[in-house]
Amino acid sequence: MIAVTFILFLLLFTGVGIYSASQKKNTTTDYLLASRNVNPWLVALSAMATGQSGLLFIGQVGFAYTIGVSAIWLTIGWMIGDYIAWWFVFKRLRQVSEEISADTVSSFLGQETKGIRWITTISALITIAFLGSYAAAQLVAGGKALHAVFNWNYSLGVIVGAIVVVIYCFSGGIRASIWTDAVQATIMIGSLLLLLVVAIANCGGLTGFWTQLDAIDPELVSLSPRDLEWGFLPFLIGWIAAGFGVVGQPHILVRAMAINSANKIWFSLNIKVICAFLTSPSAMAVGMAARVLLPDLLTNGDPELALPYLALELLPPILVGLMLAGLFAATISTADSQILSCSAALTQDLFPGLAHSYNYAKLGTLAVTVIILIIALAGDDNVFALITFSWSVLASSLGPLLIVRVWQKSVTTPVAIAMMLGGIAAALFWKLGLNLSGVVYEVLPGMAAGGLIYLVSQVFLAHKTA
Repeated sequence: MIAVTFILFLLLFTGVGIYSASQKKNTTTDYLLASRNVNPWLVALSAMATGQSGLLFIGQVGFAYTIGVSAIWLTIGWMIGDYIAWWFVFKRLRQVSEEISADTVSSFLGQETKGIRWITTISALITIAFLGSYAAAQLVAGGKALHAVFNWNYSLGVIVGAIVVVIYCFSGGIRASIWTDAVQATIMIGSLLLLLVVAIANCGGLTGFWTQLDAIDPELVSLSPRDLEWGFLPFLIGWIAAGFGVVGQPHILVRAMAINSANKIWFSLNIKVICAFLTSPSAMAVGMAARVLLPDLLTNGDPELALPYLALELLPPILVGLMLAGLFAATISTADSQILSCSAALTQDLFPGLAHSYNYAKLGTLAVTVIILIIALAGDDNVFALITFSWSVLASSLGPLLIVRVWQKSVTTPVAIAMMLGGIAAALFWKLGLNLSGVVYEVLPGMAAGGLIYLVSQVFLAHKTA
């Protein structure tokens, strides 16, 4: 019965994606941006599903299982930063991208440059490398879920996810991705709330839940994160910067570029925030309930599999199928968006001579899926680490330059390249060289480095022309 329910939902996702192809136009702009005519409700649900992904059902649940209620600060910080980014950047992004006819994030970053397209090319390579790794993490998350429920080999789950994504993305482009995301978002919300209610009830209600957590380890019910070398405020600011790092995530930025009106960005943002208030705290609470009901995962299992194991323990088979569908939906709703963004970088930005070929764009999607599948099969299986690392590099490299472009400030090609590479270097040095990511998430120093390079260049230019 679990398999039947799960397969029915997979067929639903695939069917919605294929049906969306009936609305398509055979142009690259339609394939990449749905002709900039997407309903704001769909943009909101799609952005929520795409942004939260396997990090929600696998990474965030496992994180809360491990450290307890103090994980809430990651969620709060991330949501604040994300809201600021949408408010400050996304409306302008929609307006300016249409004015300059930019269909991809890399082409938007490379605007107003002549000669060799260095900015576009380098940003496209960064997108393919790190957004591709991000997409691979989503397929790994899906593979973990299928392994937990069906005891399949990880590789089989990864391959199933890739096949489902490529079927509907190949046929409908970003419209298929957004339509299926909306359905998947609804299932994500419903399945999480269902498991949360059942799990808390099995803990003896809210009082029993809290009492048992405290008995396991008082740190689990403490709002103060442990072992913060620099204190709480830098830690929180780091996660606010992480949320603001959405300005460097091409798979989410294109949703703002595809909405049918820049004036409806606020509406989409509010719907997205309401959905996030339902999903993120629910995922955390599920993780902590799993710590009470399945305490051995920390020593004899994988905390990132807390959700599927909890579903198997508490729910009847048909609802386990629903939970698995919700988890799988979370992973492929992000993987499809990232694959399309990588495909756009490959076909539109690296090979501009073929940019207007609709069939070439579709073949690019197929090629990128194969590359990401190989990365997923060969890479690390720590979903939380894979996603947060890829997010930080993309935010640090593309984010500061995107802000400059959104507000249409002048920037030379050497400075733009220095901003991208300097941001990556700073983030990597902070994480791997100084090992300070647990103190302040590396997005903050990474984006600060890119911004500082721009400011120094402007001061130097002002002195030079004075």
